[in-house]
Parts: sequence; C-alpha cells; structure tokens
Amino acid sequence: MSYGVSSSRSCQPTPSPKCGRPRLSDRAALTGILLVLKTGIFWEYLSQQLGCGSGMTCWRRLRDWQQADVWQRLHQAMLHRMREYDQIHWERASVDSASVPSPMAAHLPAAIPPIAANSAASTFMR
Repeated sequence: MSYGVSSSRSCQPTPSPKCGRPRLSDRAALTGILLVLKTGIFWEYLSQQLGCGSGMTCWRRLRDWQQADVWQRLHQAMLHRMREYDQIHWERASVDSASVPSPMAAHLPAAIPPIAANSAASTFMR
C-alpha cells in the first residue's frame, strides 16, 4: 500500500560503482535524524554504535530529503491517510504562523527610536 507516496520513486542517488562502505539504510538514517531532533544532541555526538550511522551521514540524508521535498510528501500522505479513516479531530486543530502566513505581516509597526541618550553616571571604578 503506498499512502500517496510512490514507492517506485526513490530519493536515493544511483549507487556508485566505486568500492567503499555500503549505503546506510533509509530506516537507520531516519532513526538517527529523529534521535538528534528529539534529544537535541549535536549531530557529531550521534553514536554509530546505535546503528544509525554517523551524525554527518544522517545530516546529509536530512539535507537531501529536504531538498527532495520528502517531508512535504510524507506530511501529505499522512494527512490523506488520516482523512481516509476520519482520524483528524478538527475540534483539536490549530493554525499557527509556521503553517499559514499572517495576513498582517505587511503591517508591522515601525521600531520606536530612543528618546534621549543615557545620561546616567557611570558606576565603573577606574
């Protein structure tokens, strides 16, 4: 079952004929990405012993997936699947500026200039 994201389309580049390390699986890379994003650790602190590959590998895969709109397609597929089974609870939904631009964005107030220079005596001892 495809859920709106074609399984025949892949975000993976064609394998290189060179010898070297095998490509880290998408599942392992996703696990590493989610671990970094959830815990807030630095990419370079992601341990390869967890089976997620290196932090740099996961960061590159995240970058590649962002450029290929994988997250947008995944979000649309999840929404489609949830609508299909009536699983979106609209009474609990909210909209914020991260998903919908503000209609008042063009009418931001100007910065208020300072009234006068600070004339208080310095308390710094020389």
